[in-house]
Amino acid sequence: MGVVRGMAGVLGALVLLAGCGSGGDGEASGPPPTTADGAAAVGTRDRGGETYLTDADGRALYLWVADTGAESTCTGPCADAWPPLLTDGGSTSEGAAKSQALGTTSRADGATQVTYDGHPLYYYVEDQGSDVSGQGSDGFGAKWWLVQPSGQAITSDLSGGGGGGYGY
Repeated sequence: MGVVRGMAGVLGALVLLAGCGSGGDGEASGPPPTTADGAAAVGTRDRGGETYLTDADGRALYLWVADTGAESTCTGPCADAWPPLLTDGGSTSEGAAKSQALGTTSRADGATQVTYDGHPLYYYVEDQGSDVSGQGSDGFGAKWWLVQPSGQAITSDLSGGGGGGYGY
């Protein structure tokens, strides 16, 4: 009986550890990609005739229309669905992203979020790989848009599938 309980405990621990690994199937896990000094890298990708901002792994970055300045107003459940692009060491640009447009802002929780042309940058939790399923969402009461290297919002549908599921 003691052996069975011991085996059950080991099995339970293995299941728990397996749940802590990488997301697999392209899911993001862990912190966003950064340079050796902790800087977040912002690059670009082309899709549907538009160029938009991404992180170093090519994952889409969005702005939220409700953020009227460099300060992020997306917190709590909003930040769970739209995680901010955070940095420990500033930011660097790649591709068509402009280094002079990069900046940072302090979040209410003390973390440092990357901004571009004064807009705080976010991921969409449902995006995997090169998805842009957050494009055009009105989750949390305002639109979410991909960002051009000029800093302007891309307001056209680039998802190829109508924009994905929203309604947070």
